[in-house]
Amino acid sequence: MSPRLDHGISDSTDPAAEALADPDPSPDATALTADALEEALLEQLHLPELPPYDEVGPVDARALSKTLFERLTHLEEGTHEYAYVRNTLVELNLALVKFAASRFRSRSEPMEDIVQVGTIGLIKAIDRFEIDRGVEFPTFAMPTIVGEIKRFFRDTSWSVRVPRRLQELRLDLAKAGDELAQRLDRAPTVQELAERLGLTTDEVVEGMAASNAYTASSLDAQPEEDDSEGALADRLGYEDHGLEGIEYVESLKPLIAELPARDRRILSLRFVANMTQSEIGDELGVSQMHVSRLLSRTLGKLRKGLTLEE
Repeated sequence: MSPRLDHGISDSTDPAAEALADPDPSPDATALTADALEEALLEQLHLPELPPYDEVGPVDARALSKTLFERLTHLEEGTHEYAYVRNTLVELNLALVKFAASRFRSRSEPMEDIVQVGTIGLIKAIDRFEIDRGVEFPTFAMPTIVGEIKRFFRDTSWSVRVPRRLQELRLDLAKAGDELAQRLDRAPTVQELAERLGLTTDEVVEGMAASNAYTASSLDAQPEEDDSEGALADRLGYEDHGLEGIEYVESLKPLIAELPARDRRILSLRFVANMTQSEIGDELGVSQMHVSRLLSRTLGKLRKGLTLEE
């Protein structure tokens, strides 16, 4: 092994060490650093010079990956050597990610995003792979890559975010629904779906309701069948006249609560029960004139309270 790398690349005659020691390297020096460091690492790791990654075929990539994994087991995590081998493994096996991503080409997400998510799965597979188990790396890595991509769609494709339990239940309901529809030659009932999945009918109904959150229609979308109707947004909502006096209602609540019990009862009989002053007088055992005076005094007090608040 090269003594230069064994001692932290400290030899002043080493161009890579000189470039790394320069606190403000020029662009040429930076390029020299990368090239010289890669050559030094290849020498240190007893690895052949690697061709451009996009020119490496699947068979060669598998053989090189096996060699790199063997070297990775003898390196300490966090060192330059470990990072170089790990990054090289990622570059060599990006074809696995692109192959897995191509299965989801019909999705609405950009392919670049799918490849990026799949690369995260590739990195996880590299960190978990154990070469002494005798399993080929592509066989081990592909489920992890595909699983990471599927998780990405599961977490981002829903128009309304629902718990993961309901997301998985939607898939189970769809699968069970297709199987029962083929066997029964009709759409299955909620009870049949519940028996098929070993769930209660309430859980099936909850899953079916959650499925509606997977996609959402635009409020500006025009109806397909009847062009005479306007957009959905034009047919939703109405003018709530009760909102016009909501501020006064909320302001009156504490004022009414401070009134004597008899005054509150008179207000209730007059404006809630819609009783006349004569009927209120008969109810309370007083004259209609007395009810009128009490009502006028109470309303004046409330009106004054509202004016002071404003």
